[in-house]
Amino acid sequence: MDRKIEKKKGWKKFFSRKSLPYWATGLALLSLAGLLLHVPVSSLRVERSGLNICEVWRGEFNDYVRVNGQVKPSMVIQISPVEGGRVEEIYREEGSLVKKGEPILRLSNENLDLQILNAEAELAEKENILRNTLISMEQQKLNVQQERLQLEMEAVRARRHYLQQETLHEEALIAAEDFLKAEEDYSLVLGKLALVKNREKQDSLFRSVEIARMEESLENMRRNMRMIRERKENLAIKAPIDGELGLLEAVLGQSVASGQKIGQLNMRGNYKIEARIDEHYIDRVFPGLEARFERQDGIFSAEVRKVYPEVRDGKFQADFRFSGEHPENIRAGQTYYLNLQLGQPEEAVLIERGNFYQSTGGRWIYVLSANGKEALKREIRIGRQNPQYYEVLDGLEPGESVIVSGYERFGGKEKLILR
Repeated sequence: MDRKIEKKKGWKKFFSRKSLPYWATGLALLSLAGLLLHVPVSSLRVERSGLNICEVWRGEFNDYVRVNGQVKPSMVIQISPVEGGRVEEIYREEGSLVKKGEPILRLSNENLDLQILNAEAELAEKENILRNTLISMEQQKLNVQQERLQLEMEAVRARRHYLQQETLHEEALIAAEDFLKAEEDYSLVLGKLALVKNREKQDSLFRSVEIARMEESLENMRRNMRMIRERKENLAIKAPIDGELGLLEAVLGQSVASGQKIGQLNMRGNYKIEARIDEHYIDRVFPGLEARFERQDGIFSAEVRKVYPEVRDGKFQADFRFSGEHPENIRAGQTYYLNLQLGQPEEAVLIERGNFYQSTGGRWIYVLSANGKEALKREIRIGRQNPQYYEVLDGLEPGESVIVSGYERFGGKEKLILR
C-alpha cells in the first residue's frame, strides 16, 4: 500500500535533498571570496630617514611660475655702411658709450674718389659749354637787334621818300615809274622789318627754352655732384642715436661691402627682459600679466609686453617691460629670475612640491597611516602648481601625511613599511 509523502515545512526545507546544490554553490562562493580577501598586498620595507614626508594642509595657493629672463635692449640699431670701402680708422670699441653723430670708424674708397673727380670735371665742362652758349646767344641777340634798328631807320627814310614822290606825282612833276618804285621800296623795307621782328621774337623764345634746359641740366649735375660728395661723407660711420656700442666686427684694413653688418648700437635706458617659458603655460600667459623679481636688495616689477606664438624645444618666448624703476647698472645680457603671477591667490588643499611627481605624473601618492608605520598607495588629482606647492583637487585631506620624495626605488609597490 502506497504511503503519502508529506512536504517538509519551515526550517526543515533548507536541509532537504533538493537544497543541497544551493548549499554547495554558496560554500564555493564563500571560499572564493575568502581567497580574494586574503591576497597578499605587495609591500616594501624602506628607511624612514631617507624619505621626505610632509603634511597636507589647507592654505592660500599663490598661482605663479618662476622663469629665467635675460636683459635685452628694447631698440637695437644695426650699423651698416651706406658706402663700401676699406677700414682706415676705428674710433670706438665695443661697450663704449657714444652720442648721436659721433664717429665710430672711417672708411676709404678710391673708386668713389675717382667718381668725384670725374663728376667735377664733367660739371666744369658743362659750365663752360653753357657759358659759351650764353655768349653766342647774346651776340646773336645783339646782331638781330642791330638789324632791326637798321631796318627801322630804312623804313623811316623809305616812307619819307615815298611821301615826297607821291606829292610830286600828284602835281605831275615826275614820271609814274619813279612813284611806283618809291612805293615798292617802302613796302619792301616794311616787309623786311616785319621778318626781323618775328625772328627776334622767335629767337628770344628759343633762347629762353634753351637756356632753361641747359641750366636744368647743369643743376642736375650740381645735384649729382652734391650727392657724390655726400657719399664721401658716408665713409665716416657715425652713431645714429645715443647708446652703447654693443657689437663691432671691424678691423683695420678690412674691406667692407655696402649694407654689410659690422656692429650694433643698443639704446641705453630702455631695456626689456626676454624669457622662455614652458609650453604648459602658453594658454595662461598674455600681455599685461605682472611679474616680480629681486635685485640689489630690492623688489622690482615688470609686465608681459608681448607673447610669441612659436614653440621651440617645448618653450615659448615672452617679452617683459619694466614697470616703474629698473635696477641700477643694468646691462644687456644679465639674467633675472622672475615670478610671473598667473592668477589671484585662492584657498586650496596643498602639498609641497617633490620628485614623486616625475614618477606618478600627479595621479597617485603614498599616504602614511595613522600610526605612521605604513604608507599606502592612493589615487589623487593635482591641479595647479607653483615653484613651492601643488594644489590637490581630490584624494587628500588636510592633516594627512604624504611622501613627496622620489619613488624610483619603490617599484610601484602598493604598501611601504617604514622602519
